Amino acid sequence: MTPRVEAFPDPVTSTVTYVVYETAGSPCAIIDAVLDYEPHSGRTSTQTADRVIRFVNEHDLRVEWLLETHAHADHISAAAYLRKQLGGAIAIGEHIRSVQAVFGRLFNLEPAMSSTSPAPFDHLFADGETFQVGALTGRVMHVPGHTPADVAYLFDGLAFMGDTLFMPDVGTARCDFPGGDASTLYESIGRLLGLPPQTRLFACHDYPPDGRETRWETTVAEQRAANIHVRDGITVSEFVSMRTARDATLGPPALIIPSIQLNIRAGAFPAAESNGVSYLKLPLNTF
Repeated sequence: MTPRVEAFPDPVTSTVTYVVYETAGSPCAIIDAVLDYEPHSGRTSTQTADRVIRFVNEHDLRVEWLLETHAHADHISAAAYLRKQLGGAIAIGEHIRSVQAVFGRLFNLEPAMSSTSPAPFDHLFADGETFQVGALTGRVMHVPGHTPADVAYLFDGLAFMGDTLFMPDVGTARCDFPGGDASTLYESIGRLLGLPPQTRLFACHDYPPDGRETRWETTVAEQRAANIHVRDGITVSEFVSMRTARDATLGPPALIIPSIQLNIRAGAFPAAESNGVSYLKLPLNTF
């Protein structure tokens, strides 16, 4: 059964949130939701997530899953907010534990960040695991390389691929975060592009070249024919050389410090301190 997809682009972070469902009145999943954040003031808001809530309510949908493709470094997850408003279980790939361990040490966070439990997520998916969104069956594909924990969510004829691939004229994700690896990403992309050619691929971001409107949907066939980094015929050594050289020119994402601290907590804020205020940490001379 082919699901319906509703996309919610956020121009501030160039992120796209997706609602996946069968029909009005059915269960749904929300993928890679965005919490608005103003970096100069440290204020969060929910305008982007509230657009998703209105759609869910207008179509009488029931949220079963709040899915994250990985711990994003360029926007804050709204999963915790949406769970409070709509219900559903927050899930991510099981390799998030390694990301939690690295950044838990970097930010000197609570020991729970390196535990073996799924907390603060409700569920950690294994590669190949299946799950239900009502009558729809989803399957998890582990696609490391950008980070060790990236996953794609596959439904009938669809794949939500996070940051692994962008539109063909933009290319592929960076690989210079802790645990990232260009050759591993090449292998992961090969798994995605081994899906049937007509498979619809949905990206988490688009950074369009000048003159092109924002896009977030492509196909396996289009990627194999035209992706500027990994189209058919580009070898792993060529890709690794290109990706390594390009990554060396990139600075940290603008929101990496707040995003990572919150996203490895499934979007939940740190516990308020004695004055009732939650705080994030700013490591000096680290990034």
